[in-house]
Amino acid sequence: MKTLLNFFALTLLATSAHAKLNVVATTTDFGAIAQEIGGDKIELTTLAKPTEDPHFVDAKPSFIVKLNHADALIEGGAELEVGWLPPLIDGSRNPKLESGKPGHISCVEGLSLLEVPATLDRSKGDIHAAGNPHYMSDPQSGKIIAEHIANSFCQLDPKSCDYFKANLKKFNDRLDAKMAEWQKLLAPDKGKDVVSYHNSWPYFAQRFSLKMDVFLEPKPGIPPTPAHLAEVITKMKAGKMNVIIVQPYQNRKTAETVASHTDAAVIDFPSFPGSTKETQGYIEWMDFLVKSLAKAFEQKK
Repeated sequence: MKTLLNFFALTLLATSAHAKLNVVATTTDFGAIAQEIGGDKIELTTLAKPTEDPHFVDAKPSFIVKLNHADALIEGGAELEVGWLPPLIDGSRNPKLESGKPGHISCVEGLSLLEVPATLDRSKGDIHAAGNPHYMSDPQSGKIIAEHIANSFCQLDPKSCDYFKANLKKFNDRLDAKMAEWQKLLAPDKGKDVVSYHNSWPYFAQRFSLKMDVFLEPKPGIPPTPAHLAEVITKMKAGKMNVIIVQPYQNRKTAETVASHTDAAVIDFPSFPGSTKETQGYIEWMDFLVKSLAKAFEQKK
């Protein structure tokens, strides 16, 4: 009898595990929000490391297996993952993840992107036809995407829809409260210039009324040259720009060299949640970005 009861218990546990949605996210920002919404109703796998350039992820064969078993794929779209994701989806042979199916969740849907080019000119560097794909640094985008993910999860698992919607409300309430705090914290720095390595932060700049239009790259995706860096240094001195932000996969030494000529602060600006122990969730990541920048501005007054 004891053996029989153990068998039934194991069967129930297995059934419970299989009842969860198997969700794969391309990057940790989408994964962090999916976890907030899905809670214990999903099993989450994130493909890219939080310290990787999302354009150039190491597409491992094991990713194909993960996608083959997935009920849903959450991707950024807008050509963010175009260099590595399509072959993985094709190789997975999973009809659930086909474009247009409920299991294919493209987070760009419903967003208005910045920097949509009038014409495609590759001489201008790595330009995206749909617009700048780094929209997750705007907390308002985070809210829109959270709702999109919740609605998608409801479609895939209708019985858990109330649970997903409740988690969505909790997430939005927390984000709204933090947004008010972030706006207040950066209000004294409205209009200030921030130099960045790559054009990854236009949505963050727009949301918090900052200027981020000077880059260490001469063109998107083109490595810095001595001549271009000399121009950047001249611009920084003329405009009294004294903060440079660098992402984990970028060359910090280049930024430090520029800073040594301009008396600027170089701050680490993680691209995704999970890059540091302080940035494990989406809201925690945004909090880290805002507070790091506000601290740098304060130190450079």
